[in-house]
Amino acid sequence: AVINPEEYTVYEKLTFGSSEFAQDLKDGVYDDAESITLIGLCTDICVISNAMLCKTFLTETPVYIAADCCAGVTPDSHENALKAMEMCQIKIV
Repeated sequence: AVINPEEYTVYEKLTFGSSEFAQDLKDGVYDDAESITLIGLCTDICVISNAMLCKTFLTETPVYIAADCCAGVTPDSHENALKAMEMCQIKIV
């Protein structure tokens, strides 16, 4: 499938969790979202940080991680991060 980036919000960030994304979550920008899907690098640092922000601010909104659109520092750390997110009610697809 071809992804049209104009249909999605892309957050560029300098480190770990995105402060801009966190502010949007706090400000209610995503309160009406049916679900949130995250992709990115690194699964074991940045993706997990932003996924936890989603669960913090949108406790009832399904959060998905597109595992094949992510990569960790190592294959093992990628898998460990996916397992950790699964334990936090984040769906791995």
